[in-house]
Amino acid sequence: MIEYYFLLNLTYIQCMDYYEGKYTSVQVQEDGGKKVRFAAHHLRPFISSLGVRGRFRLLLTVEHKFIRLERIG
Repeated sequence: MIEYYFLLNLTYIQCMDYYEGKYTSVQVQEDGGKKVRFAAHHLRPFISSLGVRGRFRLLLTVEHKFIRLERIG
């Protein structure tokens, strides 16, 4: 399993662009500096009236297939 840790701070309006399908993927910079991209629909459970804020962990298989996204802080 591969783990990436990153901070995310998106406004509600930015989230709505993802939620409405304007964008299909999200690119983040993980703590080690590597850019990682994943499907935007994985953010939906984390959207609030403030947007999406917090520290996250992205879990992938060794083949780089999505397992889950978790808010960890």
